[in-house]
Amino acid sequence: MGCLLLALSAGLAVPSLPSPEDRAVAFLAREVPRWHAENHCYSCHNNGDAARALYTAKRLGYAVPDKALADTTRWLARPAGWDHNGGEGEHNDKVLARVQFAAALAEAMEAGAVADPKPLAKAADLVAEKQHTDGSWHISSDGVGSPASHSPALATWFARRVLLRADPQRHRKAVAAAEAWLDRREVKTVHDAAVLLLFLEGRPGAAAATRREQCLAVIRKGESRGGGWGPYVRSAPEVFDTALVLLALAKVKGDKEGAAMIRRGRAWLIAAQQGDGGWQETTRPPGGQSYAQHISTTGWAALALLATGRRP
Repeated sequence: MGCLLLALSAGLAVPSLPSPEDRAVAFLAREVPRWHAENHCYSCHNNGDAARALYTAKRLGYAVPDKALADTTRWLARPAGWDHNGGEGEHNDKVLARVQFAAALAEAMEAGAVADPKPLAKAADLVAEKQHTDGSWHISSDGVGSPASHSPALATWFARRVLLRADPQRHRKAVAAAEAWLDRREVKTVHDAAVLLLFLEGRPGAAAATRREQCLAVIRKGESRGGGWGPYVRSAPEVFDTALVLLALAKVKGDKEGAAMIRRGRAWLIAAQQGDGGWQETTRPPGGQSYAQHISTTGWAALALLATGRRP
């Protein structure tokens, strides 16, 4: 502190401290390439959620080293090989891999890291193959899922986005079935309220407005005293659930109460950030240890801060 005061009194330029977003990006830039280098396996947690956060940061103007994403970009640009990612075994979930890799590929295209539209077209076909007859995609049997294993609602929202981004005309039937499934989804949990709020972005009409208010009511009810949300209305706040709610609230424009919730949620999330720039993993049940959930949780938290903060 004394050095800082001396520098200020002398009129010297004082370097600004890294923002929470900068620290999160630096953490992910180390972790995303590390998993494949050490384990010879491309993963949904590193090359899915975590990579998606880095592509988003790159698109928004944050300093993301090229080497942090080079290997992931090459992998994502070859969807035909996604089912054989080097981690074949009992925990290999092809539905999860296709949805998360496709979502990351779509974000890579938005960031300008992939220019050729053919890989996303192939990825969308792979994702569409796994749609259930009811219109949804099932990964986790748990209604609220986890950071690295998405709930049916979140997986369906992601899959629909990929199909729309790739070719809405080609996938119009699959998209319509997904939308019908999401429209039927009841708003009971904070998790579902956040996902459906994301789904309702830009949808016009009185029915959508009513549904949007239902989601906001559940989110308001589920906010903890110190800010933050858990998967259910009465759950203790968790990093992943708070991040998902912030991403959803960021899509609601002109809502003062929503803006206040975003400020409190950001403060809670920033206070929970660890010294290395990451976040404690959100697990189901809480309190577990998991590298996959740790990296995915950090990816989600980074995305939430990027969506609700100022650009660099």
